[in-house]
Formats: sequence, structure tokens, C-alpha cells
Amino acid sequence: MDRTQAIELLKKKHDDQSVLLKAGNDSQDFQKWHRDAEVVVRKIFGDGSRHVEEFTRINFSPMFFPSSPADKMNAYEKGMGRAKTLLLSLIDEVNQFGLDDQEVHTPIDVMNLVEKICLKFHSVARQLQARHNNRETLTVADEYDVQDLLHALLRIHFVDIRQEEWTPSFAGAASRLDFLLKDERIVIEVKKTRPSLKAADVGKELAVDIARYRSHPDCGCLICFVYDPGGYIGNPNGIERDLEKLATSELKIRVIIAPKDS
Repeated sequence: MDRTQAIELLKKKHDDQSVLLKAGNDSQDFQKWHRDAEVVVRKIFGDGSRHVEEFTRINFSPMFFPSSPADKMNAYEKGMGRAKTLLLSLIDEVNQFGLDDQEVHTPIDVMNLVEKICLKFHSVARQLQARHNNRETLTVADEYDVQDLLHALLRIHFVDIRQEEWTPSFAGAASRLDFLLKDERIVIEVKKTRPSLKAADVGKELAVDIARYRSHPDCGCLICFVYDPGGYIGNPNGIERDLEKLATSELKIRVIIAPKDS
């Protein structure tokens, strides 16, 4: 991509903002603009660039809940203002310095990033219990709690996170997945062990899940996160290795059981 084309694309995304100033972040027009603008920045500067990081860190929603309509609109307008300023700065940068075709942008290893989040999950869950003045907090008691907290942690790094997408019919039945990172083509399946769901049961359930996801059009990689705070799985490394052997050239598999004693 040459300098002129890059400037034209950035300028169009900047100019498109004028008709979205009062749209709100729930509108389809804003959501399309936001995704298209992010794609433009990624294509020009590269997935691992600071430019993409700066754009994706712009917040268009209030940082506290519950929020009034006025709070939501105020946060949206501030986010649009920051986006406008950033796009103008990017236009100036390209105009003054051009595009360095020799620059190597290191792509983010998304699988390793998600794995790090899962491995730190237990520490985050414990830290949440240490609230000031014993204030209410999230207690990770079941699988839904695990999903809610993991979803919040994924939001730090990913924009398009889809929950409960239907998977294709398998053996006469349809199933639902926990999270789909659409752009990265990664599905994350979440389990939490309990007295009635131990090692053998987890292994069987995940084997069935793996078979289902082979035919999912948006799944090139399946990450299975098993949260085992009670230590019900005696040989987590062995189960991880056995399930990851089911990977194929079309479906990568990463199994993460945490926490581990060693």
C-alpha cells in the first residue's frame, strides 16, 4: 500500500465520523465504522503495531455500571473525539514520514496470549476476594462464573468476542460454544471441575467438543480451559497431552488445566 492510498483510507474513516456523532455505540452504523476503521489501521500499520493498540484502547462506553443514557452518550462522544484525534495524527504521520515497507511487524501469538490469561485466571479469582471493607465481589463458584470472569479478561486484548454461537449439528444434536474470537478464528471452551465432573468426565466431554468443532467454519483453533481449583484432576499434564493429540492440520488444539500444583 502506498502513501497516497493510506492517507485516503484514513481520511475517509475520519470524515465518516461526522455522521456518527450522535449515533451511540449500540448503533449498527457505529459498529460497522469501528470495525472498518480498525481494519484500515491494521492493514496500513500491521497487527502488532502500536497504532493498532492505540486505536483498540479507545473506550466508547462508560467505565462504571449502571450508567445513565447521558453517561453513555458522554463516554461515546469522548471516544469519538479521541478516535478523531488519533486518525488525524496517523494521517500526519504517514504524510510526513511515509510507510516503512521494510519495518517488520511482529504479529501477536494469540494462542499464547489466551493461554497466559488462563494460567493467571486463578490468581485473579483469588485477588477478587480481597475487596476493601469486605465489599461484594464475584465468587467463582460454577462454570458460569468462570465464563463471566474470563470474558472480562479477554476484553483487555480482544474487541470481537462472541458468546454462545451455535455449532453445526453433530450426531443429531446442536451445541453451543462459550467464546468465539471471530477475527482470530479461535474458539474457547470453558469447563470447571466439581465432585461430579472429574478427570475422566472432563476428558470425555472435551473429546466430544473437539469432534464438534472440526466442522465449525470459524474455528481454526480450539482452546479448552479447564478451571480446577479443587484439584480434582490428578494428572493434568497427561490429559492435556492426550487431548492435544487429536489436533489436525485443519484444527489446532490447546488444552489448559489450571491451577496446577507443579
